[in-house]
Amino acid sequence: MSRSRHPYSVLLTVLPLPVWADVQSALNPGSEDARRVVDISWMLFVGATVIFLLVMLMLVLALYGPPRMRGLLGRRSLIIGAGIVFPVAVLSALLIYTLSAASLMARADTPPAARIEVTGEMWWWRVRYLDNDGQPMFETANDIRIPVGQPVELVLKSDNVIHSFWVPNLAGKLDMVPGHVNRLRVQADEPGRFRGQCAEYCGAQHAKMMFDVQALAPDDFQAWLASQREPARAPADDRLEAGKQYFLQACAQCHAIRGTEAVGTLGPDLTHIGTRLSLAAGVLPNNVGTLAGWIAGSQHIKPGNQMPSFNQFSGEGLRAIAHYMESLK
Repeated sequence: MSRSRHPYSVLLTVLPLPVWADVQSALNPGSEDARRVVDISWMLFVGATVIFLLVMLMLVLALYGPPRMRGLLGRRSLIIGAGIVFPVAVLSALLIYTLSAASLMARADTPPAARIEVTGEMWWWRVRYLDNDGQPMFETANDIRIPVGQPVELVLKSDNVIHSFWVPNLAGKLDMVPGHVNRLRVQADEPGRFRGQCAEYCGAQHAKMMFDVQALAPDDFQAWLASQREPARAPADDRLEAGKQYFLQACAQCHAIRGTEAVGTLGPDLTHIGTRLSLAAGVLPNNVGTLAGWIAGSQHIKPGNQMPSFNQFSGEGLRAIAHYMESLK
């Protein structure tokens, strides 16, 4: 990322296509369910291509073929066979195939290693990790971490409009419907980072409603869980303490930092924001510069989101808040 001389501006770097193809592509599966989705897709693509070529061949023969061939194409038996029997047989076979593959994806043979509640907000993702009784252990935002080789149950909700939860590398799409709870199981084959996306138009910033999924080794996942349950660390020096005080004055009404007086619930929980890979639901990489840019110019970067631009801060105050937030790990 390159930085402008203006302290409030943020210049984004667009990743090359091969990078995005690795972290957000249904054709690069990272789980058994994603491979089934790819198999279904290729079956439909190949079948549609074969049928299209046959139809084009018959069209060419009907227009330019010899009279005898055109006469055969006009027979009632061929019209019934090719126009009714063949489509019904092919579509029925494809329906049975896709439903059988989908039933395998929906089957739950083992209890989940983790249960995570994900709520679609406008326009970000509220993520709560649940204990065995279904009670929240801690909350994060736009950042989901799962253990490798173990099933994880995602409890999908929305309190506003319909969103659609989609991690192409791990599973198919599933809608998040207000007043209804949907459940999705995912299981990553190997460690890695995957990008998720809202796949249902939900408003002006729908395209900027992304999230990260990190698949960790089981021991690393358990260590991460333990660290996330801890309150935020206390400021280590005067600059961080000043940043904390600025935060409590301007941000605590909407955001929570466990272990401090900040207990707001309107916006994301920021207790361990320094450990997250991105900001603003995947719009910005997470570092001191982008934290300052987002605080000062959130409405310029993501117009219409619920956080106002705090451009009233001095450069010193803005840097103090950004360094304090970056320290929350």
